[in-house]
Amino acid sequence: MTAQYDFVIIGAGSAGSSAAFAAAEQGRRVALIERDKLGGTCHNYGCDPTKTLLHVGQLRYWARHADRYGLRVGSVDVDWDAVQAWVRKVLEEMQGGTDEQARQSVRDKGIDVRFGEAHFVSAHEVEVDSERLRGDQIVIAAGMQAVVPDIEGLRETGFITNVEAVSLPKLPRRLAVVGGGPLGSEFAQLFHRFGVEVIIVEQSDTLLSTEDSELSDMLADLLRNEGIRIELGAELTSGARTEAGKRVTFKRGDETLSADVDEILVALGRRPNLAALNLEAAGVKATKKGIEVDEYLRTNVPHIWAAGDIADQYPFTHVAEAQGELVAQNAFAEQPRPFNSYAVPWATYTDPELAHVGRTEDELRQDGVPYCVVRSPMKQNDRAMTMGRTDGLVKVLVADDGQILGGHVLAAQGGEIIAPLVVAMRNRLPVSALADTLLPYPTLAESVRQACQEHK
Repeated sequence: MTAQYDFVIIGAGSAGSSAAFAAAEQGRRVALIERDKLGGTCHNYGCDPTKTLLHVGQLRYWARHADRYGLRVGSVDVDWDAVQAWVRKVLEEMQGGTDEQARQSVRDKGIDVRFGEAHFVSAHEVEVDSERLRGDQIVIAAGMQAVVPDIEGLRETGFITNVEAVSLPKLPRRLAVVGGGPLGSEFAQLFHRFGVEVIIVEQSDTLLSTEDSELSDMLADLLRNEGIRIELGAELTSGARTEAGKRVTFKRGDETLSADVDEILVALGRRPNLAALNLEAAGVKATKKGIEVDEYLRTNVPHIWAAGDIADQYPFTHVAEAQGELVAQNAFAEQPRPFNSYAVPWATYTDPELAHVGRTEDELRQDGVPYCVVRSPMKQNDRAMTMGRTDGLVKVLVADDGQILGGHVLAAQGGEIIAPLVVAMRNRLPVSALADTLLPYPTLAESVRQACQEHK
């Protein structure tokens, strides 16, 4: 027997959950399918546990460096089991209780939750654990999984991804992080601040290669000064077991180097979860990058939609949530609305944080777009001085007509500081609007106003 629904959603991560909640509020009959845990990668293995661990690591780091403020803290030992218990407590609070309580909370909203691997059997039917669900409208929000390279000896040597890294039973003494993107950079600093010896192996010539190169280079120097070894322009060539642990070998130009470690963390990006979906049965088009959608998030099959990481170039929780809510509206609307992808912000939660909205200087130069740069170093911000946190700067890229083309922040709480720039860009406000905005004194956000005043 086939169960009938208005809305069948594959994936209970940020996109799928928000789509389910929004559709249920409309009074739709909704089925939500998840193969692992409610909340998806972000809640269970990504954003939430990593940011919790990063915060605890920062507490330890600044306690150990409190003498600069005249405080004598002494030894700051790590009880890793207690740290993990804290992370579990935070995650439980965020989801509203235990796994079973979270599931019941979703069911209480009128959503039928099913657990198992979902795959299409036709354009309107999805099968999960031998049961068929038929949906008038279907959303694919299956997310992504870690990319694992085909490197000689790597699988035999053993490695971890972010999934295992957030709940390791014990801290390694030495760690190799393969990949210097946001994930690799955050985990490198996280573990280093818990006392782990860390090396980053990154194939690109810069850390965080999609960011503004001036700020990413500045962050790389700060991480090096902290004691993290960073090997840029280096390609991992092999992994091997040794008597003392593991060894990674990498090439940098004509030079072959190696490092002995206890664990290898692969952080080379993510790829869409497509294999199990059997999209061919539904006639849905996809590429290696994900499912193809139009501006309304509709696939080539009119009643099938896709949202979140599997369908978008911006693999961020805030984007996934917004898209999930939008497809729940568009699926039943006479006039669907396009997803607004202009000026999507994001942040890398190192310390200091590196936040980004809009375009970088490299992108503008490549496209021949005229622009000017205004900056405000954090060392000129009075609040940063009171905190002893003067590393970094606010950088704003401005068009000839005064419109903001991009904003980049490297600072303590950089993800918060960038908010005025995001609001201005999303609403097409000129740089003068921020330059004339009155802000409380002293605040870190004043650096945004100070940078924009430079344009005058």
